[in-house]
Parts: sequence; C-alpha cells; structure tokens
Amino acid sequence: MKTVRDYIRTIPDFPHEGIMFRDVTTLFADPRGFRMAIDQMLHPYAGLRIDKVVGLEARGFIMGGAIAHQLSVGFVPIRKKGKLPGKTLSQDYKLEYGEATMEIHDDAVKPGEKVLVVDDLLATGGTAEAGIKLLQRLGAEIVSTSFIIDLPALGGRKKLESMGVDVQILCEFDGH
Repeated sequence: MKTVRDYIRTIPDFPHEGIMFRDVTTLFADPRGFRMAIDQMLHPYAGLRIDKVVGLEARGFIMGGAIAHQLSVGFVPIRKKGKLPGKTLSQDYKLEYGEATMEIHDDAVKPGEKVLVVDDLLATGGTAEAGIKLLQRLGAEIVSTSFIIDLPALGGRKKLESMGVDVQILCEFDGH
C-alpha cells in the first residue's frame, strides 16, 4: 500500500549542490496520491471550527484551495511581496541565503477567525513563521499548521511549536 511519501520524487543537487529537493509535483499529478494527501491533511480537523484556510506561496495554494473546498470555507493566500493588489501587511523573514517578505491583504482575515495554515514543506520554518505573524497581527486564531513534508534536521517544527502553534505533518525526510 502506497503512502504519501511514496509519491514524492527526490531530485539531488537542486537548486544547489548538496540539496536533496523533495518534489511534490509528482504527488499532485497523481489523482490517488493527491486525494490521499488532501484527505490526510483534513483528517485532524474533522469537527473543528475553521473559518479560513491560508495557503503560503506557492505550493500551499494548491493544497489550501482543495482543503478550503472540502471544508466549505474561504481561502486566503499569503504571497511574496508585490504580488497582492490591495492594501497589505508585510512581514520580513530569513531564508537560507538571505531575506524575503511575505504579504497578506489587510482585510483577508477578521479578528477572532480561526485559520488553518497550509504549505507543502516545513524546513527552517521561516516562511510559516512570517505567515503566522501576519495572521496574528490581523487578530486571527491559528488552529493549526499542516504540511506534507517536514525536514526535521532544519528545526522548523520546533520553531513553530515554540510559538505555541500546532504542527501536523504527513511525512518526514532526512537531510535538506
């Protein structure tokens, strides 16, 4: 019996030498694998109130849209700086090789709304941390975060849990 992990392709030395890139496009392309991932990401939240699903750019949009549809709730994108047309809030964060900025529309989430944050991969946790901070600034309540892949060696899960945020993972890979 296949697991979600079995649908994920590993590409060595991408985007830099020494990196083992975990490619979820093979998971998304397979209807059984994709359905399995979405169903497993939904399972922990059965019966919980969630008002919005928030997807982190860019692959978080793919799962986030499907999960929001299944929950019959709205979807909110958190995007890289300069991609959203309306008034936004910004949050800087650190990348492995520099810094970046994430943004959310300032009216995307109302105070007190319960949100689920979704992305494909949790590495250092910088992107997720920036998204969580943006949502907290808007007054959202983070119900949980959900990722397909965790790279435990990079410490992202510990970072998010130290912020008091629940973290759900479908599978783990060693290294980075």
